[in-house]
Amino acid sequence: MMPEVVEVEDHVTTSPGTRELEQEPGLGTSTPPPVTAPPSQFDTRPSLSDRPLLLAVQKAGPNGGNKTPRAHTPNFFTPLGSPIRRAIQMTKLDAHDAWLPITESRNGNVYYAAFHTLCSGIGIQALVLPVALTILGWTWGVISLSIAFAWQLYTLWVLVKLHESTVTGMRYSRYIHLFNAAFGEKMGKIFALFPIMYLAGGTCVALIIVGGSTSKLFFQIVCGEGCTAKPLTTVEWYLVFTSAAVVLSQLPNLNSIAGVSLVGAVTAVGYCTIMWVVAVTEGRLDGVSYNPKKEENNMVWIFSVLNAFGIIAFAFRGHNLILEIQGTMPSYEKKPSHIPMWRGVKVAYLIIALCLYPLAIGGYWAYGHKIPPNGGMLTAIYQFHGRDTSQAILGLTSLLVIVNAVSSFQIYGMPMFDDMESKYTTRMHRPCPWWLRALFRVMFGYGCFFVAVAIPFLGSLAGLIGGMAVPITFAYPSFMWLKIKKPKRQSFMWYLNWGLGISGTVMSVLLIAAGVYVVIDTGIEVSFFKPH
Repeated sequence: MMPEVVEVEDHVTTSPGTRELEQEPGLGTSTPPPVTAPPSQFDTRPSLSDRPLLLAVQKAGPNGGNKTPRAHTPNFFTPLGSPIRRAIQMTKLDAHDAWLPITESRNGNVYYAAFHTLCSGIGIQALVLPVALTILGWTWGVISLSIAFAWQLYTLWVLVKLHESTVTGMRYSRYIHLFNAAFGEKMGKIFALFPIMYLAGGTCVALIIVGGSTSKLFFQIVCGEGCTAKPLTTVEWYLVFTSAAVVLSQLPNLNSIAGVSLVGAVTAVGYCTIMWVVAVTEGRLDGVSYNPKKEENNMVWIFSVLNAFGIIAFAFRGHNLILEIQGTMPSYEKKPSHIPMWRGVKVAYLIIALCLYPLAIGGYWAYGHKIPPNGGMLTAIYQFHGRDTSQAILGLTSLLVIVNAVSSFQIYGMPMFDDMESKYTTRMHRPCPWWLRALFRVMFGYGCFFVAVAIPFLGSLAGLIGGMAVPITFAYPSFMWLKIKKPKRQSFMWYLNWGLGISGTVMSVLLIAAGVYVVIDTGIEVSFFKPH
């Protein structure tokens, strides 16, 4: 017997796990695929965003009580609301999304999106861009940088558009879940899980190394040449930096660190600007050469060019976070989340372009082939201008790098926090208690510290491992567009996405091959627990 549908106008107080969509007449009795999200996140009408918009549909039990239809639902789907309310009968809402750090709060806006995107999209990896130009030269260096910028901006647009579907009503608030929806969970474990986790965990390890080393340098600058204070060792500075990052990581969810991301964005823009301004105002070094480096061995030259492409490709990171950032935003029928999200992305990447181009061009103009391959602009500033530049400027630059590293640690660690907590909530069917959430984050932070100290030569493998992460930015988004959107064969979008997807895959294979060649040719100085 069909349950009676009663329209509820007043505020209905029910638990997140028992609210359901209204049943409209004439839709039949079959139960559609379930979707999930905390009801407070169903913002189908801005004017009613503070009320539960889902109508309770209940069925009388034998004793006159109420029973709620139950359905098992995966914890990564969230509905768009009104567009599918006419197409489904009853859906049990899974509360898991409301318990996880990424989707716990959906009060994000265009400003938060810009802060997060800018903080995750620019960082220390941009400081080695002039090194790529020493191999490619002026013309091909600038052309390659421009192509990579346009390419990754397009794939960002693809991910923003794929975040939610008005056809199925699903929202994919995590990169791995969108990939699984397109190609299946088995393919996701093979091709996407490791690169995504590497971009999160590996970046946090790198931030501890950079932040700890820069902290040591900052102390030396502030203390001065005649300082009698006993300096900390490199490992101790790593520990100081990690402790600060762990304390800050106790902020509960992705929305709550919007202010941290703003600080990270401002400091990144600050130290990038200071570095290229100092390099340009101090003038070119004597004997600077701009002729592209040409190795005698053709094989060595080919892999050097591939390494240069890899440096440029790695400068554009953050794609593994874009769906998570968009997942913090409400979505309305008349204003889906991709509209403010794309607006925030455009603002963020305009600022990123204003940082990366002057940094790459100005740094290469000032130092040419003399720029240090390890550390790039950060090392060059202290090596070439350590004495003729104000110590206050050098100290400020170091401080900005440290603050940016602590801030970036939070947003890159968030997918790992989310993954750890999801395992608990899926098994226990309740949110993580505060003490367990804190313990997870402490374990992750000091786990990254252990890796940074135990395997200091991990940077030597960055080219090899990083090549595996390139498809996250340059290949997978195009393949997911083809699989989900199914553009008409031989149309412009069909050719474009096939071309970019295949090109990104080929680039990844070549970069992995180059990384293997470099490891075999130059070897690796293995020194466990001996960070420099």
